[in-house]
Amino acid sequence: MKITFALAAASLAISPIALAQQVPGNSAPVPTPLPAPIPEARDIAYPGTIGIDIDATDVTRGLYKVTQTIPVAPGTRELTLLEPLWVPGGHAPRNTLPLFADIRFTANGKPVAWTRDPVAVNAFHLALPEGARTVTANFIHTSPVQSDEGRITMTREMLNLQWEKMTLYPAGHYTRQITVAPRVKVPEGWTVFTALDGMTRTGDTVRWSPTNYETLVDSPIFAGRYAKSWDLGQNVRMDAVADVPQDLAIKPEHLATYRKLVTEALALFGARHFDHYTLLTALTDRMGGIGLEHHRSSENQMEPKVFVDWEAFDWDRNVIAHELVHSWNGKYRRPADLWTPDYQYPMRNSLLWVYEGQTQFWGLVLAARSGIQAKETVLGAFAANAARYAEGTPGRAWRSVEDTTKDPIINGRRPLPFDTLTRGEDYYNEGALVWLEADQVIREGTRGAKGLDDFARAFFGMRDGDWGQLPYTFGEVVTTLNSVYPYDWAKFLRTRLYEPGQPSPLAGLKKAGYRLVWKDSPNPYQAGIAKYRNSLDLSYSLGISIREDGTVSSTTWDSPAFDAGLVKGVKIAAVNGNAYSQQVIKDAITMAKDTRQPIELLVKRGERYITVPVEWNGGLRWPWLERTTGQKEAPLDRLLAPRR
Repeated sequence: MKITFALAAASLAISPIALAQQVPGNSAPVPTPLPAPIPEARDIAYPGTIGIDIDATDVTRGLYKVTQTIPVAPGTRELTLLEPLWVPGGHAPRNTLPLFADIRFTANGKPVAWTRDPVAVNAFHLALPEGARTVTANFIHTSPVQSDEGRITMTREMLNLQWEKMTLYPAGHYTRQITVAPRVKVPEGWTVFTALDGMTRTGDTVRWSPTNYETLVDSPIFAGRYAKSWDLGQNVRMDAVADVPQDLAIKPEHLATYRKLVTEALALFGARHFDHYTLLTALTDRMGGIGLEHHRSSENQMEPKVFVDWEAFDWDRNVIAHELVHSWNGKYRRPADLWTPDYQYPMRNSLLWVYEGQTQFWGLVLAARSGIQAKETVLGAFAANAARYAEGTPGRAWRSVEDTTKDPIINGRRPLPFDTLTRGEDYYNEGALVWLEADQVIREGTRGAKGLDDFARAFFGMRDGDWGQLPYTFGEVVTTLNSVYPYDWAKFLRTRLYEPGQPSPLAGLKKAGYRLVWKDSPNPYQAGIAKYRNSLDLSYSLGISIREDGTVSSTTWDSPAFDAGLVKGVKIAAVNGNAYSQQVIKDAITMAKDTRQPIELLVKRGERYITVPVEWNGGLRWPWLERTTGQKEAPLDRLLAPRR
């Protein structure tokens, strides 16, 4: 196949006439021409099957050694290969390009020269020799070995192989039109889990049936020395790897909650868009954290003891519910501007408040309905989100929820000095609170006959057995909501999500029979996190969060701590003359409520020690939800109650 490149646009060419017309004596450059664009993806089959062979046995150094054999049509002299850039679920062009190394190409047994595109730096242009029929690519993907290098994907006990991180594909084709034959070698005796079909194993080399590149990228691998698999029924499995074998010892009654999760999810949506589904689960604090959706699987990391110390880690178990929901919302149905024909075509995130916001909502609801999280933990999560947007996010005054859908592209989840002012990816949690209000508007308007469950069934549960993708638009969301309950849904959504400076998103909780209140101890959700991390969240008193060693990890804009000049990275050495400890600072905050005196903090910033008075006399405050119906069941209680 002959791949050619278009000429650069004539308007960008340097004109001698234009140079001659510049003002004498002043240098005035004009731009150099841009290179030819990458060939646009077309919905036509790539000729032949691309072989992918990955050696993932070097767990000591964290290396994936990759060989790809790429057939080319007779007469092909130019080939452009791409490393995926805009990967589904990432919401941004942020693949791990720097970890792609030692790249070498050969054809006819001889080296092939390559150049990296000067603009699309994930593209490799190859000039092929006459008569080339196959190009062989050899390279290494280097897993980070320290967390400051990126997400660790390989340890001595497990690995998480993500195909898009360590493969190339030919430009000019829809990824669903590129056939691949994958093969992976794993360390001796390791168990391999994935949603790919047709697995066969010879020794420690695993093969799968040929598939298309889109399905391959959507089917990551978890593999490990210590592994276990459970059938959850209804063609769903939970496949787990762990740092040590004893962490896989989940009790039968706890495993039953995951079976219940599957039952509740299928009851909610009323249809399935997969032939089989795998909850890929890593119980580890050695491999990097992840929660990522796929059509027939999900990647989920939880803390090592989450199965065996069930109550203590109740706060950590929502990820699986969230990612399971994505099979319907995000994978089968996804915003039209988030469906792309290949991984070079830019994604636009305008409806992430549906994709992620409603998934966040259903992840919490299904966690409570199934019992994988206690109802009080889920109420605590709702309380934490409500408090953040009621008091802890002054950035809401200038930036809309919809504008935060651009945050993955703008910021890529890098830490910020004052994220309460700049905002972050608030389409998740503020989006969930807006969907709670939508649920309550429907229930109130239909006297409890309908709710957002009915929207989910109508919008995500259509076409049972369809395993493709069905994009949606804002208008389709509004139309389906109106079919459930007639209302001015366009105004409802645009006001709350597209306009900054809106009231705190507490109306849904109020309609649901709960209100936000403040207590002098953390709710169960926040208490679980704080105990595990040994951290102290004083966001709603002093306005700071503090790590175990006294280092300030965040400061709320316009809070008492902010007004006193405390910023992230400052280390608290003493409180009112006493050496810092969590109990010492909590006691000082409680005492100040009666004395009305400032709290004196001795802090270290850089090489200087400074005494800082913090004016706060409101005592300790953590958010809780309190039922407004007394002992009577509230609408939120009914929403969180099991359906099956």
